[in-house]
Amino acid sequence: MDFDLTHEQRQILDYGNTVAKKFDRRYWMECAEKRVFLEALYQKIAEDGFVGTMVPEEFGGAGQGMTEMHLFLEGLSNNGIPLLNLVVGAAMSLGFIAKYGTTAQKSRYLPDACSGKTRFCFAITEPDAGTNTIRTTTLATRRGNRFALNGQKTFITDADGADYVLVVARTKPHTDVGKKTEGFTLFIVDLKAKGLQKQYIPVSITAPETQWQLFFGVDLGPEDVVGEIDRGFSILFKSLNPERILVGSICCGLGRYALNRAVEYVRERKVFNNTPIGAYQGLQHPLASSQTDIEMASLMTLKAAWAFDQGREAGEFANMAKLAAADAAIKAVDTAIQCHGGNGFTKEYGIFDIFPMVRLLKTAPLNREMILNYIGEHVMGLPRSY
Repeated sequence: MDFDLTHEQRQILDYGNTVAKKFDRRYWMECAEKRVFLEALYQKIAEDGFVGTMVPEEFGGAGQGMTEMHLFLEGLSNNGIPLLNLVVGAAMSLGFIAKYGTTAQKSRYLPDACSGKTRFCFAITEPDAGTNTIRTTTLATRRGNRFALNGQKTFITDADGADYVLVVARTKPHTDVGKKTEGFTLFIVDLKAKGLQKQYIPVSITAPETQWQLFFGVDLGPEDVVGEIDRGFSILFKSLNPERILVGSICCGLGRYALNRAVEYVRERKVFNNTPIGAYQGLQHPLASSQTDIEMASLMTLKAAWAFDQGREAGEFANMAKLAAADAAIKAVDTAIQCHGGNGFTKEYGIFDIFPMVRLLKTAPLNREMILNYIGEHVMGLPRSY
């Protein structure tokens, strides 16, 4: 087995180092604290072809796969620049339309999205259903060949700045289907559509992407349906694997960024005698352990991306990657804070600022407990626990 990246893949991974020379962690934090989208960075990324990484060239994309998208996001995050919008927009939404949309949909939506003229977000979570997507109550009721979409979605990332949202809805209530996975359909919805309302959700996490609730009372046509009517569940859950893989990419990068900052600090910091504190095993061993965990998680994330690109069932690896990467990132950032002592909590050093994001990604987009349930049931063959 060859673990080497191709020359092109290495360039994609290294792109984060290049773009960070202008759009660095400080820029990300300035936007995050103002809760302002990283417009200039996003346009640069679009101009350089990375928003359309997973979109075929004929529709304005780069024609690459999940592996390249993973390397791109990990490379950015290695520099302390996590972009959640690219997970829900560039990968989940554009990649989904590129794979399952009609030719007309691809021609209409993808070129503008790849060039940065428009943005997409993704809507699946509901206030009452939560993790239990089967209990989705957002309903698209047929009216001849059209649909009346009614319902509510919550924690929708970047819904204020995006132009379109890919919505997971039921075209049959869960009480009216013989099999619980039947009756799901996905729709492209214009976020300026009549009957759609947004409500801001204040959250404690400092990030450029904001969170929103969406309320639907929208008329849709057959041209808005992505995939088959009533048969969207199977393709839906294939679209969630990219989300877990790319959250893994971000966590690995942020963990590596924190460790690199810590290593720089402990090499120079001297407290007793004239010896850098990095020589002390009390700091060196936790750093080495955290570095090992990050690199193992990164390998699993790369394997998950590779399996996805090969058309294999990627759920096992995607879930393990997200689990391992989130835990490794939390440990890495905590270790980095400890190495900095009191300085780890100051704005000047910016180490503690990394922690809220990696802690969020332990819970979102799917919590650690549900991932463990998946691994126990679907990988290890244990009885269903819930």
